[in-house]
Amino acid sequence: MNLLMTGVAGFIGSRTAEMLLEAGKSVVGVDSLNDYYDVRLKMHRLDSLKAYDNFVFYQEDIEDIRAIDSIFSRHKIEAVLNLAARAGVRYSIRNPQVYVSTNVLGTANLLEMMRKHTVKKMVLASTSSLYAGQAMPFKEDLPVNTPISPYAASKKAAEVLAYSYHYLFDIDVTVLRYFTVYGPAGRPDMSIFRFVRWIDEGKELILYGDGSQSRDFTYVDDVAEGTIKSVGLRGFEIINLGGNEPHSLLEAISVIENALGKKAVVKNMPFPRTDVQATWADISRARALLSWRPKVSLAGGLRATVDWYQENRTWVKDIQIDTEI
Repeated sequence: MNLLMTGVAGFIGSRTAEMLLEAGKSVVGVDSLNDYYDVRLKMHRLDSLKAYDNFVFYQEDIEDIRAIDSIFSRHKIEAVLNLAARAGVRYSIRNPQVYVSTNVLGTANLLEMMRKHTVKKMVLASTSSLYAGQAMPFKEDLPVNTPISPYAASKKAAEVLAYSYHYLFDIDVTVLRYFTVYGPAGRPDMSIFRFVRWIDEGKELILYGDGSQSRDFTYVDDVAEGTIKSVGLRGFEIINLGGNEPHSLLEAISVIENALGKKAVVKNMPFPRTDVQATWADISRARALLSWRPKVSLAGGLRATVDWYQENRTWVKDIQIDTEI
């Protein structure tokens, strides 16, 4: 099977691509390698993929429809996994235009090329950020029509666009709403990467709020497995991929402290308006449609994350962390 993977050098995309390649699938990877965060981390992930003979990489932007058209013309693509996205709630408030360009226009470009080249399956990465303000546990049929950040709004727009192409052109679409994904080689704008580094270096750990807020942490391998399983679904489906067991940030910090053998020096900051007190995924649809459930515990996943950090500390320590993202 020939799969087009966008965002292939990203955190979730790279691990998903690696699992596909290990299973013998052919992956055509696309990534712009933008500098939203340190490109060295993206190259680290990409280097692992380039070792596979069944992997082809294009440094292109999904906002460039001519480049995407050329890739579709060169390869017989059977399905598209669109994991390319501008992510991050706080950064989207500062730069909303890039979120619209990548998450909305980029998705529209891919859908249009799928229509043109008769590709009938898309897996679209979306976000639990859409559920802000809804009752928990979050179910896929909740009316997520009032997103509270440009990031969430752009992902909602991508979902709606994908549905229109399903309706008009019979393209099968599986929308996956990811919940707080973490793991080795994770994004430096997310809490787990920051917490590990700050605790290891003995620096102040910046914590927005008092740490009682909880997140449905989901290990990257579990998310990658669910993403791969969704390739075979037909019709239009929206599915949560979450840990189904929320944990407080203070609990996550405690696990990291134990793994590193060091104590955190916490600096509390005001709780942001765009943040939510808790997230919790109802995963009954993922169980029913994908026979999927998360397998990795928070303790096990954080231990693996700390191990990766320690193995790569010599260069990871120099990756910039923007506390405003």
